[in-house]
Amino acid sequence: MSSANLDSADLKGVTFGGLIREDVMNKIWDISKIPLPFTDMIGTASAKQEYKEWTIDALADPDVTNAVIDGSDASGNNTATGTKVGNHHQISDKVVRVSYRADASDTIGRAKELSYQLMRRQQELRRDVEAIALENQASLADTGSAAGKVGGLPSWLATNTTIRTGGTVGGYSTSTGLTVAQVVTTAVAALTEAEVRNQIESAYNQGGNPTKMMTVPAIIRKFSEYLFTSSARVATLMSDQGKSAEKATALGSVNVFVTDFGTLDLVPNRLQQLQTTDSADDSAFVFYLDPEYLSLCYLKGYRTDTLAKTGLAENRQMSVDWSLIVNNEAAHGMSTDIDHTAAVTAS
Repeated sequence: MSSANLDSADLKGVTFGGLIREDVMNKIWDISKIPLPFTDMIGTASAKQEYKEWTIDALADPDVTNAVIDGSDASGNNTATGTKVGNHHQISDKVVRVSYRADASDTIGRAKELSYQLMRRQQELRRDVEAIALENQASLADTGSAAGKVGGLPSWLATNTTIRTGGTVGGYSTSTGLTVAQVVTTAVAALTEAEVRNQIESAYNQGGNPTKMMTVPAIIRKFSEYLFTSSARVATLMSDQGKSAEKATALGSVNVFVTDFGTLDLVPNRLQQLQTTDSADDSAFVFYLDPEYLSLCYLKGYRTDTLAKTGLAENRQMSVDWSLIVNNEAAHGMSTDIDHTAAVTAS
């Protein structure tokens, strides 16, 4: 502060915030507008009640002894009924309460506070659905005292699933009509190229054609890095020096992996959650997905309702009544208890 003249420090020092106007950019810089790779990838369906059911079936294995005597009578019965499965719906919501004064105020980065809050909470609601659909969550019927829950993807996948020591596979129970969550363990392991290939082959043998490998970003990066190593002998650095006047491009990642049984797009999902095993060993699932056999089901789609007034405020509730349909879990594969901090290896 200068004693010879009035300076900016004097103006800032005036009681109740000073006399210099704030210079605030009239824009909100948001880095959380993250895509929804799983829910955007799969189909949609509708429901007429909170428990959505469907049937699954598969052809019998080839019978290499199938031979009958010419002219003999028909015998036996080769008909099959298939299996009926289902998933409960889950209601997810966000509530917005904005006072009249807050909505009328001249705020930074938005014209109306109520509209802004509704838009932002709607985005959050869709992010919640994305994360829950990939969560290791058993299905649960709404009891009136406990909220109904969707059986998340890991709770469905049982046929083509790698289980670590101490873990148990989940899956759909025909006796209860519920899915059972995978039991995750502290016996975490690094992802291996052999395991990826084994899972794709296993799903292929079942009749599926996985085209997406989805997991947390750290594992996608480590798998990409591994494919550039001598152990993989798959991805190689290429040079076109002297062949083009264009600027050279350094290719430092792999986002497509071609196997003997199909081509996999490597899809990082920033909303997929780690599985807590203990304080030191959080793990991740790696999914090998055939999107044709997955969809989201809506009893009531995304909606916004006006709540009863309780004073000088606008009250809104956004909700969605939804479920996950895994048309046939054998079309997909999953690696469980993967160490997201460990380098990928060959086997």
